[in-house]
Amino acid sequence: MPQHEDQPHGFEERLSAVLRGTGDTFTTDDRRELVEGGLRRGRRRLVRRRLTVSGGVLALAAVGLGGVYGGSLLGPAGTAATSSVAAPPVSNTAAAATAEKRPGGPVRVDEIAAVLKAHTPRGKWTFDGLGSTGEAVGGVFDDGKGKAAVGVSLSRASGASARSMVTCPDKVVVPYDACTAQKLPNGARLMIFQGYEYPDKREETKTWRAVLLTKDGFLVDTSEYNAAAQKGAPVSRTDPPFTPAQLKILVTADAWRPLLARLPGAPGGGQDTPPPAEPSGTAVRDTLRGLIPRGLDVRTKGGGGEYGYVVVDDGKGASLVGVNVQPSSKDLIAELFSGSDVVTLPDGRKVRAVKRAGEKGGAGVVWWNVDTITPDGFRVVVSAFNSGAQHEAATRAEPALTIEQLKSLALSPKWRKVSLG
Repeated sequence: MPQHEDQPHGFEERLSAVLRGTGDTFTTDDRRELVEGGLRRGRRRLVRRRLTVSGGVLALAAVGLGGVYGGSLLGPAGTAATSSVAAPPVSNTAAAATAEKRPGGPVRVDEIAAVLKAHTPRGKWTFDGLGSTGEAVGGVFDDGKGKAAVGVSLSRASGASARSMVTCPDKVVVPYDACTAQKLPNGARLMIFQGYEYPDKREETKTWRAVLLTKDGFLVDTSEYNAAAQKGAPVSRTDPPFTPAQLKILVTADAWRPLLARLPGAPGGGQDTPPPAEPSGTAVRDTLRGLIPRGLDVRTKGGGGEYGYVVVDDGKGASLVGVNVQPSSKDLIAELFSGSDVVTLPDGRKVRAVKRAGEKGGAGVVWWNVDTITPDGFRVVVSAFNSGAQHEAATRAEPALTIEQLKSLALSPKWRKVSLG
């Protein structure tokens, strides 16, 4: 293969790839609930914060494509957290000590970069983080036609949320130009997504992504852009540099196998603590449907895992309503429920209600949100919009549900009964 030139370089928006998932025993033949979108467990804590800190209900429903926008899919009631590839790898002494026990030692960033270079067309690369250990690499590729940010991450698959990573998103949730999902002859599953960093296309930054879920439960996830950074950089070319066919060659390369075998959760590679069970997507969606007040016609419903949504209409226009059910969020109480706008109920539950402008670019869209949590960390977040999708123009003056109705919905004891998968 041709050699590429390396130069140490940091770029404005560090592109490191999706936060690694914690391991479990999921394989592609498990008959788990299919998730329309969603994020790997490794991203969940970051996303959960953003549900309140940044905006609307739920990035868990979509990209990063299931997760897919900008490397992480946004949910229809999504948050401002559009990227799963922007966060740098996390390292600490304990993690490093665990990694050293794996056969062959921890994965090095330069090893990932070498495979990336060897399975893409000729061009000049600059990488961030070479010389360190981690399970992701970000870089800028230049083939003379314009610089492009590119990232690759490797991870152990994590339950039903992993299946969502290779499932094309619901167009109610995420608009895109093209998406294909297929099962390969070797039992792996592959999704290739071609969309935009911003669902409303307020900037013409394109996001193209390929995700491979191997039969034995690993994820190879790559994203590319038609700009030198995922956000904040001008478009430098019409399309990202690698075609869908070239992305497929990259993520299906046999050269990833030795690196995947050294990840946490791999056989002999050190076992992570199993993640807590997730709510069933069907149960969340059906519970939400059952709690919608009378007089509202449910036009569309969807979601998966912790997330569910419905689009309702009372004759005055479409209104998107979404919910996230997060059973194990006790660690977020101090962080998200300590402000003066938080009300503590007699039973100890905390409630925060917010009204603000929408954040996904739809003209005139407003977002109403109620965030609740119990003393033991059972969190329910409900949002409603005055549009059938955040990235589409408002269809009515206000959401179809009032703040009080949203509070009643979020505080319903029925959420405790959702099935756990």
